[in-house]
Amino acid sequence: MRMIGLIGGMSWESSAAYYRILNQGVRDRVGPTASARCLLWSFDFAEIEALQHAGDWDGLAERMVEAARRLEAAGADVLLICTNTMHKLADAVQDAIKVPLLNIIDITAEALKKAGAKRPLLLATRYTMEQDFYVERMRREHGLDPIVPEAADRDDVHRIIFSELCCGVVLDESRARYMDVIARGRAAGADSVILGCTEIGLLIKPEDLDLPAFDSTLLHADAEIEFALRQQGGKQAA
Repeated sequence: MRMIGLIGGMSWESSAAYYRILNQGVRDRVGPTASARCLLWSFDFAEIEALQHAGDWDGLAERMVEAARRLEAAGADVLLICTNTMHKLADAVQDAIKVPLLNIIDITAEALKKAGAKRPLLLATRYTMEQDFYVERMRREHGLDPIVPEAADRDDVHRIIFSELCCGVVLDESRARYMDVIARGRAAGADSVILGCTEIGLLIKPEDLDLPAFDSTLLHADAEIEFALRQQGGKQAA
């Protein structure tokens, strides 16, 4: 089994979900006492959030590259960035290391295409919804046509992520607000929904929705499990 390197702590709520999903997935595939071989670099999210708010993406890139290099030096065979937003810096991180980085955008896009979805509604942080690294990559590399909520809805989606979900707070009224946003997205032509922030799965599940929904955290972690268990030559460990 390959050693998994996790760049986490953004927030630790979602990193805990990654750790649970990875270990449950390995146990289910390998045996009842099996667990994932992994290393975790966990940031102080308050520092990361402040740099995001200030727009200091160069400073964030320096920290992400340092974390990736340290995980690689410690023996990681493959890396995950345990957050959608920080995939803005995924190319810079991959360029700084030799081991592969599994990109959550590409993995989510492949799942959408496999399901026949073309026009997903993206729910995520404001950075992910409004900057071009996510939506444009899906358009350019995968031929998809993602849409994002209207401005007022984006504000609430973002606020709920940072002021509630990242703090471990899950409220029924916020779940209802997300459902309203999704209903408007469907009316605007969305044929599916991307849960494009790794904390959103704490609030809503794919089975809660009447549109096909793609939880980026589950897809990302599952792809990592498959990669970690795959032997050289393509044969998967039993």
